[in-house]
Amino acid sequence: MDTTFIATSEPDPRDKKKYYFADTSQRRALIALARSFFWFFMEMDVKGLEHLPREGPVVLAANHVTTFDVFPMQFALPRVIFFMGKAELFRNPLMDVLLRNLSGFPVMRGEKDLWAMRHAARVLKHGQMLGMFPEGTRSKGKGLGVAKTGAARLAIEADCPILPIAIVGSDRFFKRFPRRTRVQISLLPPLIPKQDENPLALTDRLMFTLAQALPEDMRGVYAEMPEGFKI
Repeated sequence: MDTTFIATSEPDPRDKKKYYFADTSQRRALIALARSFFWFFMEMDVKGLEHLPREGPVVLAANHVTTFDVFPMQFALPRVIFFMGKAELFRNPLMDVLLRNLSGFPVMRGEKDLWAMRHAARVLKHGQMLGMFPEGTRSKGKGLGVAKTGAARLAIEADCPILPIAIVGSDRFFKRFPRRTRVQISLLPPLIPKQDENPLALTDRLMFTLAQALPEDMRGVYAEMPEGFKI
């Protein structure tokens, strides 16, 4: 998300719907079903779980290759991920109910969505994990794109760590069936916002950290760190 937002006096229809700030039995049942489904297509290799804070607010920031990235992320972690999803996914009434029960909430892409950022801040205020894809859209195998600063801004305002997560292999989902796709999930050491660090500087630290954990062909615009830059 961008770092500037336009306030509006118009009521937001999303305020009329129920969103969750804690784990629910419905979510656990849906995740169990999803895990059973993905077992036929995916085997996971998870590294770095020791870096996951066991409690308190955390911004999870991952590279984004496919629509399904959030599933291996959630399967890999013992805590609930509350995630932003593009608003288009919520337009179907059944998908809307399903995604909200999976701890998702909509964000209007391509505009300054103040509602989504406020909701994300509430997730962190409740001491939960917020899942975000800083690129804002899928890279579709073209490597990391220029990231937006929303994840960094939220982490700075909540004074909480950003946990970078590198995902490799999800772009091959369903392409190897009946063989399962191997997906690697790497949790990297948390990034703590520095005193007086602005969202752009923290975003750069985040993305270059992510890039170093990805294969060279997935690093995109963050393939080469500027001279003198320190993560």
